[in-house]
Amino acid sequence: MRIMLNGQSVAIPEEMADEPLLFVLRDHFALNGPRFGCGVGSCGACTVLVDGAATRACGISAEAVDGAEIVTLEGLVRGETLHPVQQAWIAESVPQCGYCQNGQIMTAVALLNATPAAHEAEIAAAMDDVLCRCGTHTRIAKAIRTAQTAMKEASQ
Repeated sequence: MRIMLNGQSVAIPEEMADEPLLFVLRDHFALNGPRFGCGVGSCGACTVLVDGAATRACGISAEAVDGAEIVTLEGLVRGETLHPVQQAWIAESVPQCGYCQNGQIMTAVALLNATPAAHEAEIAAAMDDVLCRCGTHTRIAKAIRTAQTAMKEASQ
């Protein structure tokens, strides 16, 4: 099995085919962005992009992503430059406990890639599915709007 992982073609050992993608990413590839939260796909802490779609890595097997493009939090960085969503997260002081940050950021990236001009209701609907124990939803929405503006300016 092969996947494109953060821009590089890599092999997943056959003996890991039935393992959740989350465990393959963390244990085999030593990536710490996707986190183990609930283990049943409810919290969103393990979210990665699979062919551009926000996907819970705990609920999908490695075999199911054979041939797919996977992007983790680590794969958003280009050289020394953070992704605009990551930059906005820092600028708007979003993180509190950190539990949900991977899921929030990866979900926001998927949203803005699919819907660059997402309005408030679309942002709220997309982000509602990622558990935030600290209640930083207002800062999360503000950071997404900040990233949206930066991405729009960068594309002009």
